[in-house]
Amino acid sequence: MFKRSSRLLPMLLLLLTVFGPISMDLYLPVLPALTAELGAATSMAQLTVTACLTGLALGQLVAGPLSDRFGRARPLYVGVVTYVATSLLCAVSPSIETLIAARLVQGLAGGVGIVIAQAAGRDLYSGGELIRYYGRMTVLGGLAAIVGPLLGGQLARSTDWRGLFVFLAVIGALILVLVATGYRETLPPAGRTAGGFAQIGRDFRTLLADRVFTGAVLLQGFVNAALFAYLAGATYVLQGIYGLSPQQYALAFGLNSAGFMVFGYLAGRTSERWSVGGTLAAGLVMCAAGALGLLAAGVWALPLAVVVVSLLVMVSGVAVTTPPATTLALAGYPRLAGTASSLLGMARFAFGGVAAPFVGLAGAASMLPLGIVTVVSVALAAASCALIFRRRTCTARPYPVTEIELAGTAAK
Repeated sequence: MFKRSSRLLPMLLLLLTVFGPISMDLYLPVLPALTAELGAATSMAQLTVTACLTGLALGQLVAGPLSDRFGRARPLYVGVVTYVATSLLCAVSPSIETLIAARLVQGLAGGVGIVIAQAAGRDLYSGGELIRYYGRMTVLGGLAAIVGPLLGGQLARSTDWRGLFVFLAVIGALILVLVATGYRETLPPAGRTAGGFAQIGRDFRTLLADRVFTGAVLLQGFVNAALFAYLAGATYVLQGIYGLSPQQYALAFGLNSAGFMVFGYLAGRTSERWSVGGTLAAGLVMCAAGALGLLAAGVWALPLAVVVVSLLVMVSGVAVTTPPATTLALAGYPRLAGTASSLLGMARFAFGGVAAPFVGLAGAASMLPLGIVTVVSVALAAASCALIFRRRTCTARPYPVTEIELAGTAAK
């Protein structure tokens, strides 16, 4: 195991996880103003969100294998520098088409930070420390989801949408300075893979042939499909159907994000001390309970309290599944941690991007599609567990899963 060279390194790695949420959420409060200034249709403006999501998924898919071959540092520097440059390009974009293209590349660059943070964590930790690390990643992702829209709303009082992208560039520049001064390579040359694109293809096939890994990836993809369905549909449901004001909606959003943080932290501790499988099952039960509550509210027009509680339970359930599923996916592949992280991260964003548009199929006046999409997503996630916990799959792994990684026995 490659030892940590700096006590600040884990904090820096966790900071890299804010790329995705901040890039997605910070400018949402000024999206209408952006649409008007560029003379774009609403659908075209929404493509700036889709482009960023697509980039976040593809960026991880590319950066992960490269980091396994060349080390974590070089892809990380390229990603952060590109993020700063494309954020500035977003700020000076003369047309919506230019902005969409810039957002795609910004997402690609942001995906690098996410996948490096996951893979480098696997370089540094194992057993209980690894589970705790992924728990902290989940907490920070929830915090970024809270802070992003609130910070964007406050900045919008003193600047326009172009200023918000300049602010993102400043964040990227600060992270670049921190990387230059505090990052030390976590993957030594002896631990790197060799070969070109053919070897990368073989690595992908190795991972996807492992039912534990594939099951964990599918599970995370499907529960995040439910999460993205919530993100896409909650504003229409809570404000359009139940009449919440923007301030009340912000409170509900903040409550769900707080639940995501708290339960993500608890899941990391529970997985270590109790059971990875048990924690995963508990998270899926929470997701199912919340999704069924949303479906029931869509069928029978139940009170607002039912919807708010159902959303909180479902979102918190997604957080509970994240640390154990991430550990199961990455624990068996220390030499392919970047490639494994790339597939896991790609599934999260890609499945979410596919699910989100279905929420609006019946228009803004119905929440039934939200209930259906979340229930189907959670049902598919539960079915993925059959791949994870078939005992005979564990022996096929090139790097066997340890007892703590499957059973949750504390390694002190």
